[in-house]
Amino acid sequence: MKTLSRRRFLTASAATLSVAAVPSLLLPTRPARADGHKVIAAGKRVIEVKGKAANVFGLTQADGSSGLVMNAGENFRVTLKNLIGEPTVIHWHGLTPPWQQDGVAGISQEPIPDGGSHDYDFPVARAGTFWMHSHFGLQEQLMLAAPLIVLDPAEAGQDMQEVVVLFHDFTFRDPREILAELQAGGHDMGAMAPAPAPAAGGHEGHNMPGMAMGGGQMSGMQMGGQMDGMSHLQDVQYDALLANDRTLDDPEVFPVEPGGRVRLRLINGAASTNMWLDLGKLTGRLIAVDGMPVEPVEGSRFEFAVAQRLDIALELPKEASAWPVFAVQEGGRMRTGVVLAAKGASVGKLADMADEDFPAVGIELEQKLRAAKPLVDKSATRQHTMMLGEGPNYVWTLDGAMHGQDKPLAVKSGDRFELTFMNHTTMSHPMHLHGHLFQVVAVNGKRFAGAMRDTVLVPANMGMVTIAFDADNAGKWALHCHHLYHMAGGMMTSMAYDD
Repeated sequence: MKTLSRRRFLTASAATLSVAAVPSLLLPTRPARADGHKVIAAGKRVIEVKGKAANVFGLTQADGSSGLVMNAGENFRVTLKNLIGEPTVIHWHGLTPPWQQDGVAGISQEPIPDGGSHDYDFPVARAGTFWMHSHFGLQEQLMLAAPLIVLDPAEAGQDMQEVVVLFHDFTFRDPREILAELQAGGHDMGAMAPAPAPAAGGHEGHNMPGMAMGGGQMSGMQMGGQMDGMSHLQDVQYDALLANDRTLDDPEVFPVEPGGRVRLRLINGAASTNMWLDLGKLTGRLIAVDGMPVEPVEGSRFEFAVAQRLDIALELPKEASAWPVFAVQEGGRMRTGVVLAAKGASVGKLADMADEDFPAVGIELEQKLRAAKPLVDKSATRQHTMMLGEGPNYVWTLDGAMHGQDKPLAVKSGDRFELTFMNHTTMSHPMHLHGHLFQVVAVNGKRFAGAMRDTVLVPANMGMVTIAFDADNAGKWALHCHHLYHMAGGMMTSMAYDD
């Protein structure tokens, strides 16, 4: 993404998409094509990572730009063309469209065949930092993702520079091989770390329809209980972390004005890596998470789980200098980033390893966050505790079932639903609910009026997070862990309105 003044940013545009194989008779018909659709192509591309060519996917407009920019109050009118050589479907992460346009294979949409296209048309009322990514097989690991920025027209006159960064974890390996190794026991070799106390505050053919893997229902504790208070931090080893497709060998440099104001719109588009956002010598104000405003939190380091977004406001120092912004893997030192640089400032060589190991990403920040616009206070009319479990051969479950053998979670229009995630596994899980915004209302049983979100991290080893949402978008919606390999291993279900 290029740096843009807010005025130029309003005119920019681009996007992404993905699909899966399901019987067409069970899925809704496509909306009629309307004039004025932006065309986004899911296609193949080649990037350079550490001096080597890498074949990946991408979501681009005709001018080659990646990521879609629009205004709140407009309609999301997009034609997605599939040119990747296999079926795909794209999910508009953070938007709340009619369920038939949510872009989830096997739940809301047919796969888009290679060479085919699909039209989307629905209103977008809410501004925020969102993104789009494949919801088919393991394509997200192959970087079939892009930013989706919805601007607030009321903020158009603000003198604040917009900087958008999409982070990703990158591997030269075929993700199918990675999943096969994990299912053969490779998970046991993943990085380990002490778990937080529970009471603390060139690829082809990646079509795995609907993420349904084989296997039977099982208890979440079939592995025989916790592993002596230890937890896995990574079960996939990566070659690099990327920021807007680049490593720190050649980072993107954003020209900025000394003393200027910058809004960082940061997206953790990693397949499985929780990160820390490290501002280095700068201090910023976190003003929104997952596209939703929060009471500002000042700091220089912020926890940043898979699929989450951080909006950070910066007041730059007045000297002409360069300021790197890093994303660092949890439990390690691997990092990537971009540079904010004043005219004439020297940008030195940046190491791709931090000076020290960063800790596990947990819920310390989550417990500090308070929604700027919380839900209306009222009692829950429906409640459910969902057990997150794991089993042999890299099986991950929700309420003891793998996706494909599960029953949809029942909800009724008008419900105030409180859903508690209880994590019986040795890894944290970034849980994402489609089609709704939720408020974090409790962590490990302690109630508070937390942030509005669409993705929340549930800590390992009996961590509990409770979310509340209003059932105001009837349909059938995906609910899953956003760690791609956990979802592929079964940790996905759906939520269906009974009316």
